[in-house]
Amino acid sequence: MAKYLIVGGVAGGATTAARLRRMDESAEIIMFERGEHISYANCGLPYYVGDVITERENLLLQTPESFNKRLNVDVRILNEVTKINREQKEVEVKDLKNNTVYTETYDKLIVSPGAEPIKPPIPSINDSAIFTVRNVKDTDKIKSYYNEHKPQKAVVVGAGFIGLEMAENLHHLGMMVTIVEMAEQVMTPLDYEMAAVVHQHLKTKNVEFFLKDGVSEFERKGDYLEIRLQSGRKIEADMVILSIGVRPETKLIKEAGIDLAPNGGIQVNKYLQTSDEHIYALGDAIAFPHPITGNYTNAYLAGPANKQGRLLANNLVLGHKYEYKGAIATAIAKVFDLTVGSTGLAEKVLKKKGIKYISNITHGGSHAGYYPGATPTSIKLMFHPETGKLYGAQVLGYEGVDKRTDLIATVLQNNGTIYDLQEIEHAYAPPYSSAKDPVNQAGFTAGNIIEGLVKIMHWDELYQLHAPNNFILDVRTPDEYELGKIEGSVNIEVDQIRNRLDEIPKDKKIIIYCGVGLRGYFAARILMQKGYSEVYNLSGGYKTYEHATCKQSNEDIFESSYIARDGHIYRGKPKLETNESVTDTKVIEVDACGLQCPGPIIKLKKEMDQLENGQRLQQKVTDPGFAKDVEAWCKMTGNQLISVDSEKGIYTALIEKQASKEACPVTAVNLPKNKTMVVFSDDMDRALASLVIANGAAATGNKVTLFFTFWGLNIIKKAQKPKVEKDMMGKMFGKMMASGADDLKLSKMNMMGLGSKMMKKRMLAKKVDSLEDMLQSAMENGVEMIACQMSMDVMGVDKEELLDGVQIGGVATYLSEAEQSNLNLFI
Repeated sequence: MAKYLIVGGVAGGATTAARLRRMDESAEIIMFERGEHISYANCGLPYYVGDVITERENLLLQTPESFNKRLNVDVRILNEVTKINREQKEVEVKDLKNNTVYTETYDKLIVSPGAEPIKPPIPSINDSAIFTVRNVKDTDKIKSYYNEHKPQKAVVVGAGFIGLEMAENLHHLGMMVTIVEMAEQVMTPLDYEMAAVVHQHLKTKNVEFFLKDGVSEFERKGDYLEIRLQSGRKIEADMVILSIGVRPETKLIKEAGIDLAPNGGIQVNKYLQTSDEHIYALGDAIAFPHPITGNYTNAYLAGPANKQGRLLANNLVLGHKYEYKGAIATAIAKVFDLTVGSTGLAEKVLKKKGIKYISNITHGGSHAGYYPGATPTSIKLMFHPETGKLYGAQVLGYEGVDKRTDLIATVLQNNGTIYDLQEIEHAYAPPYSSAKDPVNQAGFTAGNIIEGLVKIMHWDELYQLHAPNNFILDVRTPDEYELGKIEGSVNIEVDQIRNRLDEIPKDKKIIIYCGVGLRGYFAARILMQKGYSEVYNLSGGYKTYEHATCKQSNEDIFESSYIARDGHIYRGKPKLETNESVTDTKVIEVDACGLQCPGPIIKLKKEMDQLENGQRLQQKVTDPGFAKDVEAWCKMTGNQLISVDSEKGIYTALIEKQASKEACPVTAVNLPKNKTMVVFSDDMDRALASLVIANGAAATGNKVTLFFTFWGLNIIKKAQKPKVEKDMMGKMFGKMMASGADDLKLSKMNMMGLGSKMMKKRMLAKKVDSLEDMLQSAMENGVEMIACQMSMDVMGVDKEELLDGVQIGGVATYLSEAEQSNLNLFI
């Protein structure tokens, strides 16, 4: 009779024990678990915290009693295996209930220790209001703290899958949630431009988040915690969730002298056997060669752990018949209304490993557009440039993300290609998909690229492109172009290209873009067959470009917020309740779900033209870009945007029809009220004058635009600038120029820097805001700051060196603002 000892329960250990019993009724099976629970739904823990899962018992899949009764397994909870004696084939166990130690022999030992949360040595990290989320006991602590203290502000440190799920569920409880993430993006398994979609969605949910910043210290301040970030910022919280990451728990194995992989995990072979032939391992702690790269990796996922348990039990009973092939890390997460799926390798991993690849982004719909309720679905594929071998994919959307991720994962796991994606026969009916599913379409587009039917350019390549021998062609409608465009582009609608070829130069590289890439492909095919050789279509279209190039973080949104009686978060000061009734206003409801840009705006204009002044229109749209487009459209047309909300991938805008302005009497003069300043100098006194005027003008309700050019760029540099690659001239200019607002000199009486120090001291004594504070106030007051692109290129200044919120523009941008101003200063 074989004797099996299993260290650790949950997905790996409990699954192995259950399968062993089904395969061998006579075996002696003992399972040790140092905690109280042997089998629970750890993936459901965040939803239990957020009261989405209301019954704690629903998380407990098996109790020690039920497991023993059904499977005749000796389950020993609160028993920790502390040592493995390999020569004697026995383990040393500490009974945590009565603090005794005993030994137990084995024929085969199976270890499933899992992974432990990372807790860096940050001051006060063990405060009672700081929690991790690994097991039921952790969630019990969080629930108890919430019920007792009723916290209103929570900070989540780390924006991985679990961190974002916790952020959503704390938000669901009505709390103000702030995320702090060291990386430049959330969900690091995603590529940057795909994570950018998540960033913009988080903004619609009023989640505050800081990117490229980390925690340096926690400090208890009475009934709240002060969190100091590495950037110098300070934020307050009533509770903190640590979701920095996990690492394999290997202490027991390491002390037993069993081999670890280069990445620190437990090294196993294809039978999940360690370097000791009698000891096996599975779950989060093991390291196994990745199916694509061959490098040892860990898969912190429940799916692979469960499958490993079944395979391992089969091999223990039947002999080494079944081989483990490794995990391709297929994962999915719900982020509020958005669903994010990934499988295989990201582009950044392929690039780091030196693997040849092509990546491409396509946008489609969750089902047929003519059937109500279709929502956007975006797919990014990574594949070999010649064979089409599939390397990885990322899928974002609101419905059907799981099935598309699974389809691609199945092809990838079987060493398939993009041509296999083209041939997938999916279940089709209008409520569920289209005749050509987004997965098929992604495969078709990838095939077009490999076969040379189209060349593509990516958003980051275009963003960094400033050469004069390029021609950027926008083939969308004029209305779309007016709502937002790539700087320097020329608008020729795709259906007019054949008649306007004389406007498109043949001696330049042509970069074409449309909304999502489809019309751009049509335009590229026309030009390529008309003799244009250097033609590129922007992968993912303007939709991807806009998401990736706009501001990503969402800082300081709670500085003037409060939680009202209804549990919602509001900006400003709490309003006094009144008994005044709201005048009934007629609201016309319009459903534009399923339409892609410019469809929603065109439909909006058509419907608004039918309304009387004062009437309101409520339009529902599934295109995420509509939230920004409707705001721009209302500004252009003079209509009033009342609100924009989103829920489950549907954006609802409420717009009130405004009376068109009557022609002014001959004697009246309508002058523009905006203020514009060109800030050329970086002299401290001139910079102060610029910001004093700007803040004063903004306080009167006027729009103020500051256009920083040449030396003026130094004013808007970050105090702590990231490292950026520069050419020799850029480095020379960098050494000669001021490093930021704190490094500026006076135009007169500077006295080798003494004058500027005296000025700062005098300002402090007279309680005059510092230059840095004035900059912050200007941004908070809505002052628009534009950095001159040409000056940046000449002076060697990179966008990453400038303050967050500063826009990049050219002379056309400045002239456009100047035309709408009645004051234009050059400083």
